[in-house]
Amino acid sequence: MTKHAVIAGAEAFAFNGSDVGILVCHGFTGSPFSMRPLGEAYHRSGYTIAGPRLAGHGTSPEDMAASRAQDWIGSVEAALDDLRARCKTIFMTGLSMGGTLTLYMAARHPEAFAGIIPINAVVRLDSPDMAALAFDKGAPTMVPGIGSDIKKPGVDELAYPAIPVACFAELHALVSVTHALLPRIVAPTLILTSREDHVVPPLNAGLIAGAIGSARIEQLSLPDSYHVATLDNDQDRIIAETLRFVRSIVG
Repeated sequence: MTKHAVIAGAEAFAFNGSDVGILVCHGFTGSPFSMRPLGEAYHRSGYTIAGPRLAGHGTSPEDMAASRAQDWIGSVEAALDDLRARCKTIFMTGLSMGGTLTLYMAARHPEAFAGIIPINAVVRLDSPDMAALAFDKGAPTMVPGIGSDIKKPGVDELAYPAIPVACFAELHALVSVTHALLPRIVAPTLILTSREDHVVPPLNAGLIAGAIGSARIEQLSLPDSYHVATLDNDQDRIIAETLRFVRSIVG
């Protein structure tokens, strides 16, 4: 599938630590770059980290156009298998579609996760423009990208400048399936949501909290970040709250 070299900075990453592992997942058209600061901070706290690069991402929009939702899921499942071989306890966090994949994985593999932390996750897109293009035979091959929705000046996300329209139907399918699976999630869940997000409607947080089957659900607002909160002004807060959440479960 991958025909182009991985962009510098977009590489997958993995760090060895304790028998507690954290899987960190980037989003749609993005790359592990957006999650690396979290992964590095979690590793400094002693944890084992897996930061996969989703299939078709981090190389070229043309590569992404050939990828499907099942391929993105496969990338995360391979990272989970790797962590399972090395860790007794596993958590997962993800940004945007990475948050959607976090929810999907927790629903499909409820035995695998001690806790999950979706960040600006999406289970309802509310984008008529994207929906209109999903099955339009006359649609363009590419449309302008959605990366770098960041409030902090001078910070950019390493994401594609264009989105393959062929992936819109795949994203819609993944989001819809994940929404339907939410009641199967039983892992303790910390939902992080930017107060102002120009990509994913913040109402998704309430939809997730109201539908998952977890006995422990926490919600936290991120007041000083836009969509890519992991690279934005609330980055330190995300790291601190994630570590607090993990430690409250594993000690």
